[in-house]
Amino acid sequence: MKLYLVQHAKPKPEEEDPEKPLSDKGKADASKISQFIKNIQVSKVYHSGKLRAKQTADILAKSLNVDGTKTEDLEPMADPSIWADKLEKINDDVMLVGHLPHLNKLASLLLCKDSGKNIIVFQQGGVVCLEKTEEWSIKWMVVPDLLP
Repeated sequence: MKLYLVQHAKPKPEEEDPEKPLSDKGKADASKISQFIKNIQVSKVYHSGKLRAKQTADILAKSLNVDGTKTEDLEPMADPSIWADKLEKINDDVMLVGHLPHLNKLASLLLCKDSGKNIIVFQQGGVVCLEKTEEWSIKWMVVPDLLP
């Protein structure tokens, strides 16, 4: 099983728009990433429902020919053990589009059984691919600034 963890792309500042939709840079970064990952296979792209995560998920899901789906427990302060438990029951490759610190804690919990460790430095719009065989491991990571 592969799990793709995506931190939402760069939003507009809260002072400019309290809903924090994606900025022009955020939209461009999500588009670059969507082109890079267009050949991966996922059954679902889940997002937190916050506008910046939804917009990022929609751009990625369109490129992957799947639906973006709002789901619970991907908010910034959500308990990472909830998704760790859900992932035990999922066999399909999935993508989660969310926020820090939740994604950081979830990745650390999966990789080393300790959500308090700082294993991965996420970047807005970046994708981390984890793979589970017997244990979870990091397969690859890409951030928008690495792409042309």
